[in-house]
Amino acid sequence: MAPHPDARDHVDAFLDRIELLFPDLDLEIEGIVDRIGGINRRIKRMLDETLAEVGLDTAEYRVLSALSQAGPPFRSTPGRLAKRMDLSSGAMTNRLDRLEEADLIRRLPDPADRRSVVVELTDHGHETIKKAVGVQAQKEALMGAALSPREQKQLNGLLRKVMLELERRGR
Repeated sequence: MAPHPDARDHVDAFLDRIELLFPDLDLEIEGIVDRIGGINRRIKRMLDETLAEVGLDTAEYRVLSALSQAGPPFRSTPGRLAKRMDLSSGAMTNRLDRLEEADLIRRLPDPADRRSVVVELTDHGHETIKKAVGVQAQKEALMGAALSPREQKQLNGLLRKVMLELERRGR
């Protein structure tokens, strides 16, 4: 059943254009993939705006996020951070240098290994990541506002099902 003309988005117009060109294409799947891609691009754009507002770039945000997810005392080793982000130790060192210069992290001697250091969020780093997450969550709530709580649960369940299938297949 076609959507009401007032309920059509740009993806519907795209599907109308390709339907005759690719008659064997599953337009429902194409619609799902194109809409997920469009939503993903908008989320990334919102995140870039949020990070600019708090003075971070994506790489710095990822480091602060990883440290905050480590839980109190919000520490990790540079090696664990580099592995988690799939970075070389040199690239991680450069990121940590910038974050330390901005007083977002500090390096401390590793109590378990005197030859090593641990990286810890500073109070300023903790406040910055909390602010970024809070601002981004408000922006993301705009998407949820289009759905009732029941629809949100339903969509989350359906997306989980797709994600589990992709993970099962190693994708």
